[in-house]
Amino acid sequence: MTISRYERAHGRLAGAPATGSAVRAHACSANADSLGLAGSISQGTLIAAALGLALNMTLSATSLAQEAQGASEEASTLPPVVVYQPKTVTPASAPQARRENQATPATGASGDEIAQGTGGNGTGGSSAAGIFSLGGINLMGGTVVTNEQTWTFQKPTLDQAAALAPGVSDSNSGGTRNERLLFVRGFDRYQVPLTIDGVRVYLPADNRLDYGRFLTGSEIAEIQIAKGYASVLDGPGALGGAINLVTRRPTKELEGEIEQTFTFAGDGSYSGFRTSGYVGTKQKYYYLTASGSILDSKGWKLSDDFKPQNAASEDGGWRNNSEANDWRINVKAGITPNATDEYSISYLKQEGSKGAPFHTVNAIGSQRYWDWPAWNIDSVYSHTTTRLGQSSYVNTKLYYNTFDNDLFSYDDATMTTQSKGYAFRSYYRDVAYGGSVDAGTDITNWDTVKAAFHYRQDEHNERNRNYVASGCPTGETPPCLEPNQQSIEDTYSVALENTFHATSRIDLVTGGSYDWRELSKAQDWTKSTGIINYQLADSDAWNWQTAAIYRYSDDAKVYASVSHRTRFPTLFERFSSRFSTAVSNPGLSPEETTNYEIGWAGKLFGRANVSTAVFYSDVSNFIQNVTIVGGTNNGKTQFQNVGDGEFYGWEGSADVSLTKSLSVGGNVTLISRDISNNTNVATFHLTDVPDAKGIAYVKWSPLDGVTLTPNVEMASTRWTSNSAGSLYYQIGAYTIANFSAEYEFRPGATLQLTARNLTDENYSLADGYPEPGRSFTAGMRIKF
Repeated sequence: MTISRYERAHGRLAGAPATGSAVRAHACSANADSLGLAGSISQGTLIAAALGLALNMTLSATSLAQEAQGASEEASTLPPVVVYQPKTVTPASAPQARRENQATPATGASGDEIAQGTGGNGTGGSSAAGIFSLGGINLMGGTVVTNEQTWTFQKPTLDQAAALAPGVSDSNSGGTRNERLLFVRGFDRYQVPLTIDGVRVYLPADNRLDYGRFLTGSEIAEIQIAKGYASVLDGPGALGGAINLVTRRPTKELEGEIEQTFTFAGDGSYSGFRTSGYVGTKQKYYYLTASGSILDSKGWKLSDDFKPQNAASEDGGWRNNSEANDWRINVKAGITPNATDEYSISYLKQEGSKGAPFHTVNAIGSQRYWDWPAWNIDSVYSHTTTRLGQSSYVNTKLYYNTFDNDLFSYDDATMTTQSKGYAFRSYYRDVAYGGSVDAGTDITNWDTVKAAFHYRQDEHNERNRNYVASGCPTGETPPCLEPNQQSIEDTYSVALENTFHATSRIDLVTGGSYDWRELSKAQDWTKSTGIINYQLADSDAWNWQTAAIYRYSDDAKVYASVSHRTRFPTLFERFSSRFSTAVSNPGLSPEETTNYEIGWAGKLFGRANVSTAVFYSDVSNFIQNVTIVGGTNNGKTQFQNVGDGEFYGWEGSADVSLTKSLSVGGNVTLISRDISNNTNVATFHLTDVPDAKGIAYVKWSPLDGVTLTPNVEMASTRWTSNSAGSLYYQIGAYTIANFSAEYEFRPGATLQLTARNLTDENYSLADGYPEPGRSFTAGMRIKF
């Protein structure tokens, strides 16, 4: 079933000195803070608000149906649910109405018709308008956040943009890692793979992705989010879903976009800028694109309501060490020799650096004085699609990625000298290469079979520059470099999927995969023992899934799915000694979950796009950090498969055109996570995810070219822990008022002014790490 961008946008979808890996390992614990909590919002309040909003929108849609005629064709302001969107389709996979009218390559259809799936001449594969569909993933009950939505709400980084979607929440890692986090229905960055154009971004040491390093500039067409059900065809590791950044693909002979914004603190002080640009050309048999983004921030200001508890660590005003700089470039070239085939090659490079704010309560002498001068990714990748006859295809993907990451630790809060035992410079130099091939064919007009094979090799290299003799190899004097420590691992996956078109309105999807991993080297280093070669252990896992989709009308669909998925543990979880406080566990087994979901999406009264879903995940072999009691390792910790539990909840969204100039909408997510406690911490709780979150907006165009979008983001409390991980408590409820005003002063040219956290609310998502106060952004966008 081909789903075009036009349909998606118009709401027609359902839906001592540290050494080796120990240097970074000790920062894994979640941190949070008891200071300056913002006002609280209960789960009941969110439910009541959501029900009231939905009722109000439904009644309004009924009474204003005449006035709103035609307004429903405007793009949804917030992301709709995607019920079923295969990445690649064969003729039988398209909806029946479209199959009956499908054009052949000889018809010479236009580029727009190709985007709708009707064929064409020299236009390549099935990319929807403006989207590089070869870089997409398969979606079932997922969500797509568009470039237009990230602009309207001014969400310049992935963590902020993805949190617009129901079922997705963002948070802060706390601690001196200063990482922005995302959770998909409660599953974290280890359990939800991140890809760019379908190419995995994986950090082989620990996969501690910082979603704040990924920009959502004009070169990103959309963010695809699979929730619960993630197709086995897309590769291993998607325990709870997947996130995919998809770049743009040109549709005109010359097209482009430029975005420029400037950000200011609540008092008007300048805090940074963002520049983003894209240019592309689509010719008869080829296309070219070039794009780039840069975000330069001198930092941000705390709320005026923030009360310092330890002025040496944080005295208010500008948040200490909150500066960041990120940039990315992307170039792409593609050949489209006919209506169905496409061959592309892309190069992506992004670099980032960031500070690490101090804990606002802990004594300054007990802090870690860290910063991150390099967080860099390079990627070269190719995609191809080739039609074989009238009912089969073959896709290929090849890639070569590098990840360079530097972490510097200093003597004190001045961040200028390195001479003490805890000072170091840690260098990660990682390489990954691999590829995949997937193919599909229509066995009959009502049965489609697809298969895929994935391979990836990850090579991790690390070493430290140390500044005391006890951290140097024998015979060397400080400052000195450790020997290189290397780990190499190969991951494989084979998958098979069948789609049975029971009727023109009913599809049944079943699939399964076998994943396996082979570890050929895992090293560490200490002065006393030299290079350590850890015991090697391989691992494997089976996955299976099934789904049913019933399109009972042209604009309404109901679906149900069950998906059993697994996730292999990282090197960090298996081998990190964390300053000799932990014991390795090379035989750590994969995590497992079975995800269940039932959902509905459709239109009410012809103009209210509404979707809802209930979900349940049965989690087993959950990996937790356990304190060992007794024996020679008494008091040390070890990652073990000791957690079993369940994640469950409900999400709903609505987008209603009341009139041609007025629309309202929002989404709400309720979630509960229960896991057995085997960590020997009596107060243990899963952290970082609120029980309830939501967003509501009004979009009004009082004059031609003027659009006003006030919106409110809400979340209930979430669990967090102190720095030692010995005490868990609740934190972080907030209600944030935001505002966006846009003026299109000429076609394709827009001025924008946005305000975030208008009431300057003071709140924290992690212990000791408050969030930004009020801020303003002024910008301009030009499209051609």
